[in-house]
Amino acid sequence: MSSTTIIVLALVALAVLAILFFATAGAGRDRAAAINLRREARKKDKANPALTGEGGAVTGREVERNAKLERRGSGELVSVSAEAAPPAPFIPPDPDVIAVTRRQFLNRGSATLMGISLATFGAAVLAFLWPQLGTGFGAKINAGKLSEIQGTIRDTKAPFYVAEARTWLSAYPDTALSKAKAVYSGGVLDGMEQGVVALYQKCVHLGCRVPWCGSAQWFECPCHGSKYNRVGEKKGGPAPRGLDRFAVSIANGNVMIDTGKVIQGPPIGTNTTGQEQEGPHCA
Repeated sequence: MSSTTIIVLALVALAVLAILFFATAGAGRDRAAAINLRREARKKDKANPALTGEGGAVTGREVERNAKLERRGSGELVSVSAEAAPPAPFIPPDPDVIAVTRRQFLNRGSATLMGISLATFGAAVLAFLWPQLGTGFGAKINAGKLSEIQGTIRDTKAPFYVAEARTWLSAYPDTALSKAKAVYSGGVLDGMEQGVVALYQKCVHLGCRVPWCGSAQWFECPCHGSKYNRVGEKKGGPAPRGLDRFAVSIANGNVMIDTGKVIQGPPIGTNTTGQEQEGPHCA
């Protein structure tokens, strides 16, 4: 399991736990509010003669006191009438009174807003981490006609930069294909057989963007001095390998760069073309 997948699962689990926490806390407050009588109920109880003992009625407390005294066999019993107190007249509850209280509304509103916020944050993280399968970097990008790209590289004596793919397209000599087959494979080798190689612009040392040095005819990183030859094979500096690259295919004469998967660059010591420094360094 990749580290990206672990991060995504952890964020989703955190969001679910937070929603459960706030929902449970809100339900607990609602139960506590239901147990405690509201002010309107207490007022009605005080106005009920059957509960207060007014009009000769016996209160519930007096009945309980009689029961305790009978069990103990001592004390003066309170006279209890055999006739039950008349039931209190039914009064329909006020809809405004039995509706959701302000505290319940705030609790539930807070839990809902927190859940929406966490869900939005999780969706944003997933959108950031998930590869873009439609267009742009992370998809297959049409760099243009192969013949035109090769002509531009030949005329300018510099690789062709494809900004949308964050890639340098460099010419690969057919005389080096026999050595390339011992090192490269798949879509990288397919592109070399067509005369081009797609190099990811990031330095494999610490991720700086690697520019082209026209005087040396090498790629030279300005951050820490890593150097790569024309086809991205390491020539110097702290880089642990050659430049990473992308698979290349040709469709209807167009160069298609698959940026959905970064292919690791060749190991230190790889030099299939034999190209050396051709002038002063830029970095």
